Amino acid sequence: MTAAASPSVSASDKDLTADKMAARGLKGVVAADTNICDVDGDAGKLIYRGYNIHDLAKQSSFEETAYLLFKGELPNSSQLAEFNQVLVHHREIEPPVLAFLKTLPKNTPPMAALRSAVSMSSAYDPIAEDDSPSANFEKSIRLTAEMTTIVAAIRRIQAGMEPVAPRNDLSHAANFMYMLNGKAPSTDAAKAMDLILILHAEHALNASTFAARVIAATLSDIYSSVTGAIGALKGPLHGGANTEVLKTLMEIGEVENVVPWVEAVRAKKGKFMGFGHAVYKVEDPRAIHLKDLSRRLGIENGNTKLYDISIAMENAVISSIHKNCNVDFYSASLQSYMGIPGDMFTCVFAASRIVGWCAHILEQLSDNKIIRPSSNYTGPAERPYLVMQQR
Repeated sequence: MTAAASPSVSASDKDLTADKMAARGLKGVVAADTNICDVDGDAGKLIYRGYNIHDLAKQSSFEETAYLLFKGELPNSSQLAEFNQVLVHHREIEPPVLAFLKTLPKNTPPMAALRSAVSMSSAYDPIAEDDSPSANFEKSIRLTAEMTTIVAAIRRIQAGMEPVAPRNDLSHAANFMYMLNGKAPSTDAAKAMDLILILHAEHALNASTFAARVIAATLSDIYSSVTGAIGALKGPLHGGANTEVLKTLMEIGEVENVVPWVEAVRAKKGKFMGFGHAVYKVEDPRAIHLKDLSRRLGIENGNTKLYDISIAMENAVISSIHKNCNVDFYSASLQSYMGIPGDMFTCVFAASRIVGWCAHILEQLSDNKIIRPSSNYTGPAERPYLVMQQR
C-alpha cells in the first residue's frame, strides 16, 4: 500500500496560517484607541493631549499636567486651584497603612512595599467600590496624592527614620522632596522633582499601562488596576533602568575609567543601560531636560563627579554603538543628587506614572469592552486519554 500523499495547502490556508502567527510581545499590534498620548519614535516626539513634552517641561507644573491628562485640557486658574485643593486634601495616608509599612522586613523591595500599601489603602477609601465617573476621578486624584506619601514613608522607614507628615503649603513636587528628605528642597531640587514627575507621567500603551487597562476592562476597581500596574512596573524589563545606570556610574568611579569600561562592555557584547529605546529611533525627547538639572544640582551639592562621568559615558557610548541616551540615563545622577537612593528610583517612577495609569483607566471605562485577545495554540493535536496501565 502506498502512503497517502500529503494534502496540498491552498493559498487561502497559507493566508490563514500567517494570520494566526503570534506577534511576540504584541509588537506592532494596535490594541486601543486613545486621545491621551502620542509617542512618535521616528521623529522623537512625545505629546500629552496635543501638547509637546518640551512645552510642558518648560512651562507647566506637575499639577497642571496631571489635570491635563485626567481631563483633556489645561486648567484655568480656578480649575487648578480646586484640583490642587483636592490633591492636598488626600496627601495624608491612613494610620493603619503607615503602621503596616513599619511591620515589613527591612529588606522588603520598595516596589513590593508600594504594591502592598496601595492595595491595602483601598480598604480605607469609602468610595473604593463606587464606579461612577465622578468617584473614579476623585480616586485618581487620591491615588496621585497618596502615592508620594507612601513612597516617602517607605524610603524613610527602610532607612531607620520616622516618616515625615506632608505639608499643605508646598507644591506636589516640593512636598514630595520634603517628605523624602525631611527638609524643604532648594528651588532647583523642587524643579527637578517637578520635571521628573512631568516627564514620566505618561508614555502611551507601555506594559504597566496596558496591564492597568486590562484589569480596568473587567470592571474591577481602580485600586486593583493600579496595583497590577505597579506589579508590571516592578519588572526589570520595564522599571528600574535608572537604578542600573546609577550602579554603572558608581562602578566606573572616575571619568578616566569611562572609555576602558565602555570598551570592555563592548568587547563582551554587554548592554549599556540608559541607552536606546524600544520606541524612539532618535534622541529621547525627555532626556535633554534632565541633563541640565543634573549639572546644576551637582554644582549645588559641590560634587559633579556623577554628572561628569555621565557626560563622558554618553559621548563614549554614542561613539561606540551610535545609540542616544534615554530618559533613564540622566535621571540616575539627578535623583542621586536629590538624595534619593537607587533602590527607590522605580518607586519615584510609579509616583509619576500613577497619573498616566489613572488617565488610561478613566478612558478605558468611558467606552469599555473587556480586553480578551486570542492565542495561537502550539500544543499537541487532540489525542486519546490513556488509562494508568497504558502510560
